[in-house]
Amino acid sequence: MAALALIRHGEYQQLANTPSALQPFPLTLGGAEEVRNQARQFGNWLSDSGYLLEPDIHCSTLLRAWQTAKIFSEELASFFVEQPQLRSFSSLCERSVGALANLSVSEIERIVEMDPRLPPLPRGWKSNSEFKLPFDGAESLLEAGERVACHLRSLPVFKPNQRIQIVVGHGASIRHASYHLGVIQFGDIRRLSMFYGHPVVFERVDQHWNRIYGNWKHRQNVDPID
Repeated sequence: MAALALIRHGEYQQLANTPSALQPFPLTLGGAEEVRNQARQFGNWLSDSGYLLEPDIHCSTLLRAWQTAKIFSEELASFFVEQPQLRSFSSLCERSVGALANLSVSEIERIVEMDPRLPPLPRGWKSNSEFKLPFDGAESLLEAGERVACHLRSLPVFKPNQRIQIVVGHGASIRHASYHLGVIQFGDIRRLSMFYGHPVVFERVDQHWNRIYGNWKHRQNVDPID
């Protein structure tokens, strides 16, 4: 059977209270170590399960995702069917806020207030799956999830080959992609999150997905800032 490992990047040097889609900062030292530990635990499971890994690791273009993928390629080198290669795709990035990228939440709200053409932002706009900021290049969370889902649909995971495809991305867009793929229900998007660097692996059987490794994180805060 084919399987897909969805991995959220590790903890990184994130600007406080800032939607994180395009922040260019690296993993923290603790974040890198946690990713390494998660990769080793995953390796123990691979040894027992008999699964091998597709040689191409797909990750977003952002440094934190690339670094996470790199650590997995190093720690799990013996499980890849060929020499692992990292491939970065903008299609795997987090939800974009477009022209307001890397501004704080308070600054985004101030800019909207200054624009006489725009109504006030709705309460809870950051966690509203359907809401899109009214600026060039912005996406809703559902649109970002569909973008990621389109990428995932193109992967070898949809061919039965007894291998796992690793994909490293971002928490909110992965959750929304999982909804589009039928892995989780719409109501699960708000209550689930992802642990840093922790693979959640799904096996595809007869058009259905079964979780075979890893766990979702149950959210204490519904704000989807990655």
